[in-house]
Amino acid sequence: MILDKGKKAAVVTLMNNGDGGRGSLPRKIILTEEQLCTSQMNHHLDETIVNKAQFALETGNIQFYEASVGAGILIEPYFPEARLIVLGGGHIAKPLAEFGSKVGFLVTVVDDRPMFANKDRFPDAEKVICESFSNCFMQLKLNESSFVVIVTRGHRHDLDCLQQVLKYKTAYTGMIGSKRRVKGVKEQLFSEGYPVELINAVNAPIGLEIGAITPEEIAISIIAQVISYRRLVSTSSDNTASVKVNWPELDRPVLEELSKDNGDPKALITVISTIGSVPRKAGAKMLVWPYGKILGSIGGGCSEGEVINTARQMIGSGGLKVQDIDMTGQIAEDEGMVCGGIMRVLIEDYHG
Repeated sequence: MILDKGKKAAVVTLMNNGDGGRGSLPRKIILTEEQLCTSQMNHHLDETIVNKAQFALETGNIQFYEASVGAGILIEPYFPEARLIVLGGGHIAKPLAEFGSKVGFLVTVVDDRPMFANKDRFPDAEKVICESFSNCFMQLKLNESSFVVIVTRGHRHDLDCLQQVLKYKTAYTGMIGSKRRVKGVKEQLFSEGYPVELINAVNAPIGLEIGAITPEEIAISIIAQVISYRRLVSTSSDNTASVKVNWPELDRPVLEELSKDNGDPKALITVISTIGSVPRKAGAKMLVWPYGKILGSIGGGCSEGEVINTARQMIGSGGLKVQDIDMTGQIAEDEGMVCGGIMRVLIEDYHG
């Protein structure tokens, strides 16, 4: 998959709606980040679509609009899953892995000591690798969705890790250490010929300046800085202006099922916009089969059940429908939901 390589992509769905919001089977076009940046596309797309696709990849916001009467355009940005790579399994790594997992990162922890690199110590980590810092990078496969935090137990290991990390293009790189220690590492890298701009891009000393003292406080300062790199993208050369990025939902099991292209009849449900407090964000997906099987969720409850019923009725129709799910007022109260918003979903008959 494109996402596994750390790259972004956009899926453009061209819809021709008929009566009642139904219409012919939509046409889907996949646009990679490289295609949108270089305009090297084989598709003859309207300039408005290209511009909105570029905006979707920049901000992570789904674009849905009517191109003309009876015709709609849905542009879905897909971001790779953000990975927090923690190099070092010491006292700071433990709360850092916990906090990173809670805020939505897939966490990998690396240490060369079995007593520090194990799942009992890091239950929230997706992966725990017990390997030397010089040999672990083949397993890590760093890319542009990797957020790397270097918190090893010593100056030598920090330098070894940083030398390896700088070979890759990552979303974030930070290294712990005092100003004196960090200065020494940077001076050595300068002497070894590493580019100045590459070294200066390393966040060292690491974390936001909040006066942190305890391991938990230090972990919070680090994860806060990592989040800022995930959520804010600079829009100017001097980094003074930035745009907030809405990292879209990614339902990997649903995408993997769709990629099988086995042609079995089913319906695809996608949350295309939300207002207020809702259980899932725009981009959330689920699949519905005619015999009752479902994969994924858009939030559960009676409101989801209504959409599932609509989806089952549409299987085999070759059509689509846009439907609102109202979670405000009495509906939310009756179902005991803390939500109080509205979700708009696209329901498609999907044959692969």
